Order: sequence, then structure tokens, then C-alpha cells
Amino acid sequence: MPIGVATLHYLPPVKPSAIALGTIFNHAASLAVLAPLFGETWNRAQRSNSSEEFLKSREAASAASAWGTSLVGSAIQTYGVGALINATGTLTYTGAAYLGGLVFMASSAPTFIAQIFTERRPLDTVAVGALARTFETVGLSLFLTWWGTRTSAFD
Repeated sequence: MPIGVATLHYLPPVKPSAIALGTIFNHAASLAVLAPLFGETWNRAQRSNSSEEFLKSREAASAASAWGTSLVGSAIQTYGVGALINATGTLTYTGAAYLGGLVFMASSAPTFIAQIFTERRPLDTVAVGALARTFETVGLSLFLTWWGTRTSAFD
């Protein structure tokens, strides 16, 4: 094999049902943060003169874009957490909680520290985001451990 050719052999397999259910779980946690956006968009849709007029609006495009990117991001994050569970051989809920905590610290903690100390955002706003991200990392890893991520029981 020539040097520089990447193969999918290095990506750990994750059970497809775990990716699908984990995506739904993770997307629901993301929507908790995006709900104010969708709620306001829904109110504007109700006030518009026609559904066609609303569907052509920027607000509808923005909401659809946020929903779609959130869904794709949830699927990618679910695969990543599932692959980490498989690659590390995590079998217990305690191990899954630690793994989710490490994912949280690596991916979200720097953002929250910057929001508190640099941007000086209100703590309640930061706390809501931190809670949602905790569900998306620790909660997701616990859920995937409960469901199972291995494609074969003998792996």
C-alpha cells in the first residue's frame, strides 16, 4: 500500500442502532439549548400570512439550517463517543461516566471558562449550556454503554 493512502480500517466499528439512538438522544439534548430559537420561529410562522410566505423566509431557512447541522453534529459526536467506548474497552457505567467527563473537559470546558472569565456572561446562561453539554457527553456515554456499541458480542 502506498504511503499516504488512508483506510477506514483505523476507524472502530460502532453498532448502527447505537449511532441512530445516540443521535436521537444527543439531538434532544441539543434541542434543549436551541428551543428558544425554534419557539420564536414557530410564533413567527403562526403570525405570517401564509405558510408559503414563511417557508420562503430567512427565519425558516435559519431554523432548518440549525436543526440540520445539529442533527449531523449529533450523529458525528455519537459515533465518536461510541468509537471511544469501543477503543478503550469501556464496559461499566463508571468507566462510561469517566470517559464522558473527559470528552466534556476536552470539548466544552474551555468554552465555558472563556464565557465566564473573558466574556463575562451571566452564570445562569453558562450553567444552562454546561448542563446541556453534560447530557451530550456524560449522558451520551452512559446511554451508549447501556445500549451497547460493539458490532459483535465477541469483540
